[in-house]
Amino acid sequence: MSVEIASGSGLPGRSDPIRAGATVENEASSGTIPPGAEALVELHGEREAVERRLVLAQQRRQFGTDADDVAQAGHDEREALLELDRVLTRIRAAEYRRQPGARRW
Repeated sequence: MSVEIASGSGLPGRSDPIRAGATVENEASSGTIPPGAEALVELHGEREAVERRLVLAQQRRQFGTDADDVAQAGHDEREALLELDRVLTRIRAAEYRRQPGARRW
Protein backbone atom coordinates (compact mmCIF):
# COMPACT_ATOMS: atom_id res chain seq x y z
CA MET A 1 0.00 0.00 0.00
CA SER A 2 1.38 3.41 -0.83
CA VAL A 3 0.23 6.82 0.30
CA GLU A 4 0.34 9.90 -1.90
CA ILE A 5 2.08 12.81 -0.22
CA ALA A 6 0.86 16.32 -0.97
CA SER A 7 3.50 18.77 -2.00
CA GLY A 8 3.96 22.21 -0.56
CA SER A 9 3.87 23.25 3.05
CA GLY A 10 1.05 25.70 2.47
CA LEU A 11 3.21 28.54 3.77
CA PRO A 12 4.34 31.27 1.35
CA GLY A 13 8.07 31.38 0.81
CA ARG A 14 8.67 27.97 2.39
CA SER A 15 9.95 25.14 0.23
CA ASP A 16 8.80 21.61 0.85
CA PRO A 17 11.51 18.95 0.79
CA ILE A 18 9.00 16.41 -0.50
CA ARG A 19 8.41 16.56 -4.22
CA ALA A 20 4.94 16.32 -5.74
CA GLY A 21 3.93 12.78 -6.49
CA ALA A 22 6.29 11.17 -3.99
CA THR A 23 4.95 8.08 -2.26
CA VAL A 24 5.61 6.39 1.04
CA GLU A 25 5.22 2.65 1.04
CA ASN A 26 3.86 0.67 3.93
CA GLU A 27 6.77 -0.77 5.94
CA ALA A 28 5.42 -4.29 5.66
CA SER A 29 5.22 -4.20 1.87
CA SER A 30 8.54 -2.41 1.35
CA GLY A 31 10.49 -4.97 3.37
CA THR A 32 11.87 -2.53 5.97
CA ILE A 33 10.48 -4.51 8.90
CA PRO A 34 13.25 -6.44 10.66
CA PRO A 35 13.18 -10.23 10.25
CA GLY A 36 10.81 -11.88 12.71
CA ALA A 37 8.82 -8.71 13.35
CA GLU A 38 5.93 -9.64 11.04
CA ALA A 39 4.11 -11.40 13.89
CA LEU A 40 4.46 -8.32 16.07
CA VAL A 41 3.07 -6.09 13.32
CA GLU A 42 0.11 -8.46 12.90
CA LEU A 43 -0.53 -8.41 16.66
CA HIS A 44 -0.58 -4.61 16.67
CA GLY A 45 -3.04 -4.68 13.78
CA GLU A 46 -5.22 -7.05 15.78
CA ARG A 47 -4.92 -4.74 18.79
CA GLU A 48 -6.11 -1.77 16.72
CA ALA A 49 -9.15 -3.72 15.50
CA VAL A 50 -10.08 -4.77 19.05
CA GLU A 51 -9.63 -1.21 20.33
CA ARG A 52 -11.98 0.07 17.60
CA ARG A 53 -14.61 -2.50 18.58
CA LEU A 54 -14.17 -1.52 22.23
CA VAL A 55 -14.65 2.19 21.51
CA LEU A 56 -17.75 1.52 19.43
CA ALA A 57 -19.23 -0.67 22.15
CA GLN A 58 -18.49 1.98 24.79
CA GLN A 59 -20.16 4.64 22.68
CA ARG A 60 -23.20 2.44 22.04
CA ARG A 61 -23.47 1.74 25.78
CA GLN A 62 -23.03 5.40 26.74
CA PHE A 63 -25.23 7.01 24.09
CA GLY A 64 -27.67 4.24 23.19
CA THR A 65 -31.39 4.90 23.52
CA ASP A 66 -32.67 1.32 23.38
CA ALA A 67 -32.26 -0.61 26.66
CA ASP A 68 -31.61 -3.90 24.85
CA ASP A 69 -28.93 -2.32 22.67
CA VAL A 70 -27.29 -0.73 25.72
CA ALA A 71 -27.24 -4.10 27.48
CA GLN A 72 -25.77 -5.79 24.40
CA ALA A 73 -23.18 -3.01 24.11
CA GLY A 74 -22.14 -3.64 27.73
CA HIS A 75 -21.71 -7.33 26.93
CA ASP A 76 -19.73 -6.48 23.78
CA GLU A 77 -17.55 -4.10 25.79
CA ARG A 78 -16.70 -6.80 28.35
CA GLU A 79 -15.82 -9.27 25.57
CA ALA A 80 -13.65 -6.67 23.81
CA LEU A 81 -11.82 -5.89 27.07
CA LEU A 82 -11.07 -9.59 27.59
CA GLU A 83 -9.81 -9.94 24.03
CA LEU A 84 -7.75 -6.76 24.33
CA ASP A 85 -6.10 -8.14 27.47
CA ARG A 86 -5.21 -11.36 25.62
CA VAL A 87 -3.79 -9.48 22.62
CA LEU A 88 -1.75 -7.12 24.82
CA THR A 89 -0.34 -10.13 26.71
CA ARG A 90 0.68 -11.71 23.41
CA ILE A 91 2.30 -8.43 22.32
CA ARG A 92 4.28 -8.18 25.57
CA ALA A 93 5.44 -11.79 25.13
CA ALA A 94 6.47 -11.17 21.51
CA GLU A 95 8.36 -8.01 22.47
CA TYR A 96 10.14 -9.84 25.29
CA ARG A 97 11.18 -12.67 22.95
CA ARG A 98 12.82 -10.11 20.64
CA GLN A 99 15.15 -8.86 23.38
CA PRO A 100 18.73 -10.10 23.32
CA GLY A 101 19.26 -12.85 25.86
CA ALA A 102 15.54 -13.42 26.42
CA ARG A 103 14.76 -16.69 28.16
CA ARG A 104 12.98 -19.38 26.20
CA TRP A 105 10.60 -21.50 28.18
